[in-house]
Amino acid sequence: MKIKIDSKIITILVVLCAISCAFIYTAVDGSSQYDNPKGFVIKQLVFYVLGIVLMIVIAQTDVSKLKTIAWGMYIAIFIALLFLIVAPESIAKPVNEAKSWYQIPFIGTFQPSEFMKFAILILTAHIIVKHNDKYPVKSIKMDFLLIGKILLLVLPPTLVVYKQPDTGMIMLYFAMIFPMLFFSKISKKILLPILAIPVTIISVIAYIYIFMNDFFQDNILSKLSPHQQSRIRGWLDPFSYGDSAYQTKQGILAIGSGKELGKGFGGNDVYTPEKHTDFIFANIAEEIGFIGASFVLIILFLLIFRFVQISLSNKSQFTTLLTAGIISLLAFQIFQNVGMTMGVLPVTGVTLPFLSYGGSSLLSNMMLIGIMAAIQNENGDYMFTTKDD
Repeated sequence: MKIKIDSKIITILVVLCAISCAFIYTAVDGSSQYDNPKGFVIKQLVFYVLGIVLMIVIAQTDVSKLKTIAWGMYIAIFIALLFLIVAPESIAKPVNEAKSWYQIPFIGTFQPSEFMKFAILILTAHIIVKHNDKYPVKSIKMDFLLIGKILLLVLPPTLVVYKQPDTGMIMLYFAMIFPMLFFSKISKKILLPILAIPVTIISVIAYIYIFMNDFFQDNILSKLSPHQQSRIRGWLDPFSYGDSAYQTKQGILAIGSGKELGKGFGGNDVYTPEKHTDFIFANIAEEIGFIGASFVLIILFLLIFRFVQISLSNKSQFTTLLTAGIISLLAFQIFQNVGMTMGVLPVTGVTLPFLSYGGSSLLSNMMLIGIMAAIQNENGDYMFTTKDD
């Protein structure tokens, strides 16, 4: 038997794995906080291998049966999220004021909210398809009913994740859901106002910040948690708020100091916290400069472009919704991570897909690629299949 693999996606993953391991090594090696860079690289390679196994298993699963897996995962992950609230610090130690991870001996950390993406994606698509089959005649009332069903699915884990707090993950959830709503055949009379709400809120807050700064500080910013206040202040004025904006400021300095061609491999002399995880792009830009960092972004773009090509062959609304959610999620995650690293967007703790160090993020994203592979199988353009030699 012979296994046929989509060479484009596999090639991209191999390149991303090599880039990830290389810059995780230099980031850790250049930090006095860690003393075993090879250990980080080995763990990242192990996560990649496990991720590929998960990807192949999901790829061989019938797309229509994914919802069965998703319901079980949704319940299990939601329970894990709830337990984080009361879990002792011996197994769930807060990191940067956020209690989002379980500490597992000999393995590392496990972040349940990362895997909730998989469940929410599939179940949202399933709810939309099932609703449209049950109510083929569209009406405003039925559209609001569909939105209500999706909110009942998404709000419980979202509220728990917000409690951690992890606003970055919440942004990823909704970045995934909004395009799915667009392809759900909901009336644009409802959809456009829904999409306009966050834009309006952001615009009003920006106006208040610029022209009514005292009111902004006393009545808006003060209502947030200290952790969120710190990150917003650091984003708005990183060079005035030394402590709260230290990570943002150092990221900007690291990227800027790399200039066009960088300082060379291992030449990362600007200390930046989390340079091997959330801020790995700063390490990449510092060492190989604007040109090298642009190449890395092109590689990520090619992966998303391949997903778009796969989506063009979709034969059902269910697969269309899944591909829309995955493409939007990964594109937004890249945009948010690079933006926060450069100081353009607030720091949210969102990782750079397939490059940042961390098992939960990498494994969850590899599972999403597994869904794309399963969709490719259903479309008849096989990513994974078996055939006689």
